[in-house]
Parts: sequence; structure tokens; C-alpha cells
Amino acid sequence: MTQLTVHTRATPAGPVIELSGELDNNSAPDVRTLLPRLTLQAGQQLVIDLTGITFCDSSGITVLIAARNRALAARADIVLAAVPGRVSRMLHIVGLDQVFPTHPTAQAAAAAWTPPTSE
Repeated sequence: MTQLTVHTRATPAGPVIELSGELDNNSAPDVRTLLPRLTLQAGQQLVIDLTGITFCDSSGITVLIAARNRALAARADIVLAAVPGRVSRMLHIVGLDQVFPTHPTAQAAAAAWTPPTSE
């Protein structure tokens, strides 16, 4: 049985999704269902914190791409935080390391965020 724990929290930079456990074919729909319900403003960033991920398959990667699509539709950015080595390797193999900026922690991602300037 696949176990995935999902926590979300709001920050001034944007929402943070914290994932722990196995992100796979059985658990990915739970995360995908959450995405449209996120409050994400233009200029913010969506942080996906992978600190607790113990396993990720292609369904998990597909969810990350869906999250990116959600962020782009909101005219926001997306970053990954605390990407485990195995997941980082998979992202590199399929070329998504060029698509997803990464940070060592969610806090580092928030610190790197630059608020949009009003014109």
C-alpha cells in the first residue's frame, strides 16, 4: 500500500506543498486533485518540498509537470526544494532539471523569491 502525506501551507511567496512518502501511480492522483485548489497569484512561486519523498516513479514526475503547468497558467513560478538524489537523477535523465529550479530547502526557495514590482 502506497503511503503519501501531503501538507500545504501559504507563505508570502506562494503556496508550499510538502510531500512525504511514495509519490507513485497510486498516490499521484491525490496531489493532482490538490493543484486546482491552490491559491496561486501571478508573480508568486509554488514550492514543492520533496524532503520526505522516499520513492518517485513516472507518475510522480507527471504530477510535478502538472504542478508546473498550474503555476504557468497562474503566471507564477515553480521551484522544487530538497530534491532527493534518486529523484534528481531522474529529472536529469529526462531533461527536467533544466525546467525545474531547485533549492536545498523550502526556506531557501522562499528566501530566493523576488516579489513582483508594481508598474
